[in-house]
Amino acid sequence: MFLRTFGWSFGVSLVALAVAFLYGGPQALFLALVLGILEVSLSFDNAVVNARILERMNPFWQKMFLTVGIVIAVFGMRVLFPLLIVGLTAQLNPVEAVQLALAKGPIEEPGTYAYILHHAHPQIAAFGGLFLLMIFLDFFFEERDIKWLHWLEMPLAKVGRMNGASLVVGLIALAVIGQLSGPGLQGAVLMSGIFGMVAYFLVKGLGELFDVDDSGEIDAADIPAVAGGTHARVPNRVVQVSGKAAFMLFLYLEMIDASFSFDGVIGAFAITSDPIIIALGLGLIGAMFVRSLTVYLVRQGTLDEYEYLDHGAHWAIGALAIILLITIGIEVNEVVTGLVGVFFIAAAFIASVRRNRRRAREPEPAATA
Repeated sequence: MFLRTFGWSFGVSLVALAVAFLYGGPQALFLALVLGILEVSLSFDNAVVNARILERMNPFWQKMFLTVGIVIAVFGMRVLFPLLIVGLTAQLNPVEAVQLALAKGPIEEPGTYAYILHHAHPQIAAFGGLFLLMIFLDFFFEERDIKWLHWLEMPLAKVGRMNGASLVVGLIALAVIGQLSGPGLQGAVLMSGIFGMVAYFLVKGLGELFDVDDSGEIDAADIPAVAGGTHARVPNRVVQVSGKAAFMLFLYLEMIDASFSFDGVIGAFAITSDPIIIALGLGLIGAMFVRSLTVYLVRQGTLDEYEYLDHGAHWAIGALAIILLITIGIEVNEVVTGLVGVFFIAAAFIASVRRNRRRAREPEPAATA
C-alpha cells in the first residue's frame, strides 16, 4: 500500500532533484530538497482536509486529483499564479513577467520578481485568509455529533444557529483587516477579501446545486443517482460520487488546496528567488507528496479511525486563516504558520488515540434475548 501510493512521489522527486542539480548544481539541489521537505512537513492539515473530500470521489476522480490536480498545483499555483500576480502588479505582459522571473534578484531589491510578489502579499493574504476563514466557520457553526474541544465547539455551534452567522463574522473580519492594512492598501485588501468570500460562497453554492455540501458529503445518499452522476456504497459507508457532483467536489478541492499554498509560495522567496527551483521544490516534490499522503489517508481509512482529525484540521485552517490576515500588517514566519497546523493535527491524533483506547476498555453491552 505504501509503495503503491508513494511510488510516483519518490520517482518524481528523484527526477526533480536531478533537474535541479543539472540546472544549478549542488546548491540548487539542496534548495529544492529543503523547499520540498518544508512543504510536506507544513501541509499535514491540508492533506487531512483534502482526504475527507477525496474519499467522496470515485477512483476515476481520485486519479484526476493526482494527475490534473498536480498539474494545477505545480504549474498553476507555483508558476502561473506568481507570474500573474507580478504581471498585474507591475503592469507587465506575460513575456516581460517571465523575463523578470528568470532574472531572479533578491527579495529586498525593488523591482525584482521576488520583491514585487512579496509586496503583493497583503492582497493574496486577504483573499486566501477570508476563503479559509469561511471554511472554518461553516464547519464549526454546524451542530455535530462528535466534538473535540467541547468548551469551544459547543458555543460555536450555538452561534451557528443564527442565520448567516459565518457571513456576519467574515464581514467583521474583513472590516478589521481593512483598518489594519492602512490607507494605501485598504481598497485593494478589501476587494481581495470580498473576492475570497465570493469565491467560497460561489463554490459552495454550486456544490449545493449538485447536492454536495461544504464538507464534501452527498445529501441525497439514498437515491440512485446524484446530479447527473452516480454514487456507490463503499465498505466504510462513504458515498462515492461521479459525474457533475464529483466535478464540483474536484473544483472545491482545488480551491482549498490553492488557498493552503498561498503562504508557502510567498514564503519560498525567503529561501530562494529562483522560480525554477521553487517550482521543483514546492511543486514537483512537495505538492506530489502531499497528494500521495492525501490518497494514503483515504485508502487506509485513517479519518474514520481517528475521529478528531477532522476537527484538528479545521482548527488548523482557522489558525492559518487568522495568521494570513495578521500578515497583512505584521510579518509572520511561514515556519510558525506550519507548526501551528502540525500542533493541531498532532493534538487531534493523540486525542483520537485516547478516545479509541477508552472505547476498547468499555464493556460491551449485554445481548438481549
